[in-house]
Amino acid sequence: MIANLIGGFVAILIGTSLVGPLSTEVNTAASSTNSTGGACTNATYDDGCALYLSSSWGATVLKLVPGFFALGILGIGIAVTYSSLRQAGVV
Repeated sequence: MIANLIGGFVAILIGTSLVGPLSTEVNTAASSTNSTGGACTNATYDDGCALYLSSSWGATVLKLVPGFFALGILGIGIAVTYSSLRQAGVV
């Protein structure tokens, strides 16, 4: 039981520490500004604007990834806690 709780705690700790960098990378990839800070136009297609110019809905959907990642980490925490308590006979 304690091994499951420790393993779950480590998974949650690592997962939550990755949410910030993941969010930063996703926002950079789905940005509507180029690398110099200007607005994306067809002239700046290769300057960090390829995703936004090819599919603005794709950029919007991509920004949902950190939220679903965090929900997955939450699900892992709940599952590990429930299984540990069930093995202990509490639930």
